[in-house]
Amino acid sequence: MKYDFTSITDRHGKDSIAVDALTGSGFAPAPPKDGFDIIPMWVADMNFPTVPTVPEAIIKRTQHPFYGYFSPSEEYFDKIIRWHETRNHVTGLTKECIGYENSVLGGVISALTSFASPGDKVLLHSPTYIGFTNSLRNNGFDIVLSPLIQDENGVWRMDYEDMDKKLRENNIHAVILCSPHNPCGRVWERQELEKAMEIYRANDCIVISDEIWSDILLDGHKHIPTQSVNEDARNRTVALYAPSKTFNLAGLVGSYHIIYNKYLRDRVQAKGSKSHYNEMNLLSMHALLGAYQPEGYEWVDELCQVLSGNVSFACDFIREHFPEIKVVKPEGTYMLFLDCSQWCHSHEKTLDQLLKAGWDVGVAWQDGRPFHGPCHIRMNLALPLSRVQEAFERLDRYVF
Repeated sequence: MKYDFTSITDRHGKDSIAVDALTGSGFAPAPPKDGFDIIPMWVADMNFPTVPTVPEAIIKRTQHPFYGYFSPSEEYFDKIIRWHETRNHVTGLTKECIGYENSVLGGVISALTSFASPGDKVLLHSPTYIGFTNSLRNNGFDIVLSPLIQDENGVWRMDYEDMDKKLRENNIHAVILCSPHNPCGRVWERQELEKAMEIYRANDCIVISDEIWSDILLDGHKHIPTQSVNEDARNRTVALYAPSKTFNLAGLVGSYHIIYNKYLRDRVQAKGSKSHYNEMNLLSMHALLGAYQPEGYEWVDELCQVLSGNVSFACDFIREHFPEIKVVKPEGTYMLFLDCSQWCHSHEKTLDQLLKAGWDVGVAWQDGRPFHGPCHIRMNLALPLSRVQEAFERLDRYVF
């Protein structure tokens, strides 16, 4: 491979939540026992250095010692348009449809508060990304969950009847769609999105589509932008993207929306502008410019190959060594969502005890209950394969 996905980098002391924020309370795991180093497999960032063109772009810009007020460059919009044309086969995207968001979650809240008020109900699928749960509750929204169901092959599917029933019974007109889905890892097929969008159309819903994972695709799966399935979807959907998940840039901050419908776009932009905090950072713009270079396209393709290998290794290992742990092989993202209910029942252990056993030996995985997994663990596989192998060897020897 052209890029380095095998070297192990020490991230301690470099402001990394993944390795420097272990506490054992709240969101973070506990530090390991003496003799075990941390294998960070919880918070969803990657233990790979970003594509070299990102720091090159940032360094080049910082060498010019003026950092005053600025406007996004034409190149910024051109790079985004080219990225979506090339990777997602998007046509008709123009500069006017693109708007900056400090974060995808900030964009979710700007969109929701443009068309709904505190106390209103919002439909989400469960399992659910914890960021949705926290952001919606913090802003006074009432979450209604439509559970994903697993078919005879274990594949997570939307329950369309349940979605329609809950939209009608609760008079809901705002929904959040996660595509690809976090934490289940589904990459929705076109016909699935078409059916979901028909239900949303029938219930007159604004659709907020979080597509931050759209570049992290495994084993050849293809992302279908929600707005691309038909003209109605194009006009009722606020889509949110970012280079941050793809290129490991979360600490730089910087996302963007794509909104084709002018009325939706005007309302979302008006809401986001009110605080004056939803303004682009100069260096985050140059980070995107560095990421969306030809080298970035190559880097992401190699990254997806590496992650596909990591996921295959982990799922095979679980099947062979931990038969009571149930996992559905994800199609996108780099997260596993482990169902530990059978193992915990057989061994008379609680999920807390199982989590702690992993943390004790340095496998810093994540409690899945805040994601609405009743006895689940969420596990980040975006590490060099040697570290993934070491983690599963420790789980085999000391935990399971």
